[in-house]
Amino acid sequence: MGRQVVELFYDVVSPYSWLGFEVLCRYQHVWNIDLHFRPAFLAGVMQATGNKPPGMLPKRAEYMMKDIKRMAKYYQVPLRTSKDDMQRIISISSLGAMRFITAAGMTQPQYLEPLSREFWISFWSQHEDISKTEKILAVAKQAGLSSELAQKLLEMTSTPAVKNQLKETTEEAIKYGAFGMPAIVVRVNGEPQLFFGSDRVELLGSIIGEKWLGPVPSVPSPRM
Repeated sequence: MGRQVVELFYDVVSPYSWLGFEVLCRYQHVWNIDLHFRPAFLAGVMQATGNKPPGMLPKRAEYMMKDIKRMAKYYQVPLRTSKDDMQRIISISSLGAMRFITAAGMTQPQYLEPLSREFWISFWSQHEDISKTEKILAVAKQAGLSSELAQKLLEMTSTPAVKNQLKETTEEAIKYGAFGMPAIVVRVNGEPQLFFGSDRVELLGSIIGEKWLGPVPSVPSPRM
């Protein structure tokens, strides 16, 4: 039997996307899956589906901050919350970062995993403004990209090809039924199945006949 394709639609502004990303990155070495990274634009998904950021409901925002903290510890991801996180999510656009990641995916897909991770570290561990050009370049350097390549990808972000690719991926996530992120899609008997949230990887495993071994299965983990 061939490897099961698992598509992960994510945006680096989403903390739950980071948790889901890291768990799937670990399980791609344990389960018989072929993990496809699908960088998309969360604000586009929210707008299209009429979803509202959690921060719009104070009680939900309060709960989410506690939840992220607990989840980060459980999943062993260096995500650090700060009291102005909700404001940061609303005021800092991830569009430039997601276009940059999209450009990398189109030309240098081997950098998708480290690059995405470094954007999350920048935004969620170091609380930096990833909408700034110099920060995007610094993140790229941290992910191991040469300054020439980073500059080339940055130039690509303003091209119709990259803009359209990000838009198309976002629309594809919506078509699958996504209303937030992470959105994980797998085909069962040819039919796409959507899983929403980082805490659905265990359920995903049961549907594709794979065993859940906890958030950190015993395999070499990527750089943290």
